[in-house]
Amino acid sequence: MNDPMPDLPETMLAIKKLNDAPGLNWCPETVVPEVGARQVLIQVTHAGICGTDRHIYEWDAWSRNRVKVGITTGHEFVGRVVKLGDAVERVQLGQRVSAEGHIGCGVCEPCRTGNAHICEKVDILGIDCNGCFAQYVAVPEENVWTVHPDIPDHVAAVFDPLGNAVHTVMAAGVSGRSVLVTGVGIIGLMAVNVAKAAGAGQVLAVDVDPRRLELAKHLGADLVLNGSEEWVSEVRKATRGQGPQVLLEMSGHAEAIRMGFASLRNGGTAALLGIPSNEITFDLANDIIFKGATVLGINGRRMFETWYQMENLLLSDRLDLEPIITHQIDMPDYQRGFELMQSGEGIKIVLKIPQESD
Repeated sequence: MNDPMPDLPETMLAIKKLNDAPGLNWCPETVVPEVGARQVLIQVTHAGICGTDRHIYEWDAWSRNRVKVGITTGHEFVGRVVKLGDAVERVQLGQRVSAEGHIGCGVCEPCRTGNAHICEKVDILGIDCNGCFAQYVAVPEENVWTVHPDIPDHVAAVFDPLGNAVHTVMAAGVSGRSVLVTGVGIIGLMAVNVAKAAGAGQVLAVDVDPRRLELAKHLGADLVLNGSEEWVSEVRKATRGQGPQVLLEMSGHAEAIRMGFASLRNGGTAALLGIPSNEITFDLANDIIFKGATVLGINGRRMFETWYQMENLLLSDRLDLEPIITHQIDMPDYQRGFELMQSGEGIKIVLKIPQESD
C-alpha cells in the first residue's frame, strides 16, 4: 500500500537559493527528497510565485536575515501524491493535493489550542525547509489538502495567498459592513473579491497603481481611490461621513496604514496582513484607543478552517481569480516570471512544472 508509484527518479529539476546575492539558481540534478514515516512525497505540477519568493529573489534585508542559503524555494503548489511514509494513514497514492506551507511543531500552546498558524516554532516551506519550486516536494501528512476535482490546477496552486485573503476577510467579519482595502497587490485583489463574496455591504479600495485599481473594480470594489493623493476625506464621504466599519490593511506601507486608521470609524475593526519593511509610527491614542477600535494581526491561514472556507467559496462560483492569475509559464523560464512581477506587467504568476514524460 505504501510502495511508491513506479519509476521515481533519483534527481529532479529545482530552483534553489545557492548564493548570498540577488537571484535564484537553476539546479537540474537536485536529489529527490526522501520521506519520513509521516511524510508524503508530491510530484508538483503547478507552483505559484509569491511576494515572499520575490523578496528572496531580490535578496532584500529581510531575506538575508531569514532565509537559509542552499534551500529549494517556493511554498504554493498543487500536485499528485507519488510516495507515502510508512506511518501515513489518510493520504493515498495518486491523490491530487495542495498543502499548508506552515509546518507547526504540534506541542506548543498555540498548536495545542487550535492556533497552529501562529506556532511558536513554525517551519515554513521554501524558507526553513525545502520547498515546491521543484518536481517533487515532501510535506507532513497533516499538512496535505486534497483538492476538489472541480478546482483547476492553476487555482489550486494559489491556495496559500488566497487563504491569506480569506483569513483576513473572515476574521474581520465583513458581512453587511463597509470595507476599506488598502493595497491591492495580489492578496489585496483577492481580498476585494472575497469581501464581496462574503457579503460586504460596500467595498472601497486604495492603491497607487491605476491598472490594479481597475482590476479591483472589476472584482467587486464599489469605489477605487488613488493612494498617491489625499483620500481619507473621500473615504469618509463615501461612507456617510463616518468612515469604513472595516479596514483590511494589505499594503504594509506606513502612510497607507496611518491613513487607513485615520479613516476608520469609531468602533471599527482593522485586520492587518501587510508587512511594513521598517517600524512605523501613528496616532495610537486617537486612531485606536479613543476610537475603541479592534485591531487584528493576521498571519497565514487558520489550519484548517480557512481551507474549508476557500474550498466552499470556490465551489460556489463566488470568486473570480482568473483576472488575478495573469501568467502561466514553464518552470525553466522562472526568471521571466520574477521580471513580470517586478515590472508590474504580471500579477500572479504560476509556474508549470515539467513532468518526467515531458
